[in-house]
Amino acid sequence: MMQSSDSAISTSRWLRQLLGRAGRFTLVGGLATLVQYLLLVVLVELAAMATVLSSALAFTLSAALNYLLNFYFTFGGGARHRQALPKFVAVATIGLATNTLCFSLALLLLPYLLAQLVATLITLIGNFLLHQFWIYRESQWNS
Repeated sequence: MMQSSDSAISTSRWLRQLLGRAGRFTLVGGLATLVQYLLLVVLVELAAMATVLSSALAFTLSAALNYLLNFYFTFGGGARHRQALPKFVAVATIGLATNTLCFSLALLLLPYLLAQLVATLITLIGNFLLHQFWIYRESQWNS
């Protein structure tokens, strides 16, 4: 009976940690997304760059901010950069491809900011799962 109680406490603690991490991930993602959208508007409206190129560039630049904030704030910097950074680059590359494809398709029907919103929403869940269970997969975070 004691093991069941210990297991329930361990599961409860893991769930609280996961939800807290998901909240921090959402906060970091929100900030990086805000930076991405601001860069997108600046590049399209002030620099008169093509919308798809602007979206890709804004995504790439905000990804650097996203990595640093997630590494130190969301996941506590417990992994080494040489372990986490290559994985993050792979996930960011997948995210960039997904973002660019979704943005390009949505752009056929929507103004560019709404198209970017659609592209952002599509990549959010996959990005969190890849961060949680692959990039920052450490026993201290996932046990």
